[in-house]
This record gives sequence, C-alpha cells and structure tokens, in this order.
Amino acid sequence: MNFVLPAELEPIVRDEHIAWLTTVRADGMPLPTPVWFIWQDGAFVIYSQSQALKLHNIRHNPNVALHFNTDASGEAFVVFQATAQMASDAPASLDVPAYQAKYRDHISMIGYTPERLAGEFSVALRVTPVRVRYQLAHS
Repeated sequence: MNFVLPAELEPIVRDEHIAWLTTVRADGMPLPTPVWFIWQDGAFVIYSQSQALKLHNIRHNPNVALHFNTDASGEAFVVFQATAQMASDAPASLDVPAYQAKYRDHISMIGYTPERLAGEFSVALRVTPVRVRYQLAHS
C-alpha cells in the first residue's frame, strides 16, 4: 500500500526547512536529529554525513519518525511514521535543483558552498512514510 500525502500537509512539506528525524539506537533509546529534507516521489530525501550515528541506527532498525515543529500552543503537529534506507541511486544534493532552491540561503548562512555541502553530506536517505498523525492549527 502506497502512502498518499494528505493535501493539507503539502504546504508544510514544501515550505518547512527543518524536520526532526528520530532513529533508534541499539540500546533502544530514541535519537532525534534536526535535518534538511525535500519531498520527492512519495518520500522524504535527506542528506547525511557518512559517519552520522543516524545512519548506523537505520542500518540496524529502519523504523523512524519524522516530525515538524509544533505551533506555540502545542496544538498543531505533524508526525510521520516511516521507514528509512540509504538511497544509493539518489543524485548528490548539488544535482537536485529543488534542494538547492530550498536551502540556498541556509547553505551560505552556515558558511558552506553547495559543493562543500554535497561533499560532506554525501549519503542520501529515502524516508518513506507508512502513516501520519497530525492536527493543524485552527484558523
């Protein structure tokens, strides 16, 4: 069964810049990590440093959660339950126009160039949602 992103979540997935990827360490302790991402072909694509603990965790347990910051009251939330895998077929972030457009200002803000970022964050992850829990702010 393929996951279908609810239409009301499309702006969040498109416009948010930071999500929290939670992996599970070998001792069972959850490890949340802030990540940059794009939504592409029914999955989140995240680039990681090759020695990151999250990659080790995913190799041992591909079940993850990806969640977005809540509103000030804590009433609005979006949490994806997903599976993660290394995506050796994914292009480098430098070759993904949507990723470059989304993070252009962020890349320079942290003192990187797109080339340096692609070199250091060289492992692509594909995080495929299985289900989502969410409540959006009431307007």
